[in-house]
Amino acid sequence: MSTYSELMSQAKELMAKAEQVRKEELASVIADIRAKMHQYGITVADLEGKSKPAQSKSKAEPKYRGPNGELWSGGPGRKPQWVREVIDAGKSIEEYRI
Repeated sequence: MSTYSELMSQAKELMAKAEQVRKEELASVIADIRAKMHQYGITVADLEGKSKPAQSKSKAEPKYRGPNGELWSGGPGRKPQWVREVIDAGKSIEEYRI
């Protein structure tokens, strides 16, 4: 029968071998994923669920430019977040007229 020390030594050797095999398999999996991403035109942003910014549906010319370059035509409907923040801060939206 094996001793505790012998079994621990064998366990460490097996864990080292298992880690080496894992690294080899991981490299193969990563290569496969990269090839498929290239084949299908997938980006990291696609994997993270990030999409391209939505295009504005408005055809009206912008009348206001926000503090970070955001544009707004001033039309009816819900005001953009930056406009609401400007108004809540007690500023006039006219300060941002183009």
